[in-house]
Amino acid sequence: VHPNVSQGCQGGCATCSDYNGCLSCKPRLFFVLERIGMKQIGVCLSSCPSGYYGTRYPDINKCAKCKADCDTCFTRNFCTKCKSGFYLYSGKCLEKCPDGLEANNHTMECTSIVHCETSEWSPWSPCMKKGKTCGFKRGNEVRVKEIIQHPSARGNPCPATTESRKCIVQRKRCQKEGKGKKNREEKRKKSNKDESKETRQESKGRAARRQNREQRESNNKTQPKKRKAPNKEQDLAPADTAH
Repeated sequence: VHPNVSQGCQGGCATCSDYNGCLSCKPRLFFVLERIGMKQIGVCLSSCPSGYYGTRYPDINKCAKCKADCDTCFTRNFCTKCKSGFYLYSGKCLEKCPDGLEANNHTMECTSIVHCETSEWSPWSPCMKKGKTCGFKRGNEVRVKEIIQHPSARGNPCPATTESRKCIVQRKRCQKEGKGKKNREEKRKKSNKDESKETRQESKGRAARRQNREQRESNNKTQPKKRKAPNKEQDLAPADTAH
């Protein structure tokens, strides 16, 4: 170490040297040596770089190197990510996964082998032929099952998910599509026509009732009130009744 030690350092150093860089770090920072050509320079970091793991001691916090096959690690004996060509398993980097496990090239880990899982067979479909359920005697019916779990690379593959078998039905004639469509169109038009007719009749009825009501109100306004006929018995004079 160069004897020129300074207290006024930068970059998180507590003490430093012009030749060696940081000699000690401020609290909670990690000390790590970086190689620059033939020389190593001390630096202080808040976390250790890739390929290193941090250890804390009472007097200094240091970054130590992971194993050669490990890219990142928690301790020297527990890797969290392996370098290319290795697969991670229980904190170790392996070239080949143990029995019962398979290499996952996406995550670069040894994972459990997953076999295919399917649902139960569905009920048989109606007997059909060329997409129709009429106009034939012999046809086919089908049933299917769904894939619940797709297999991994070394897992058991999925079986066939569709089955077909021959079937016999009582022959029935197919209704012509054009004729059926025409009948439906005629029924729709007739229904619309009936509804329009009922609507017109209701409108006429309301108009006639309104007109009669208005006529009655007009007659009541223009016709003079009838005088009440006199009562003959009341018009007789008292003298006449006395005799």
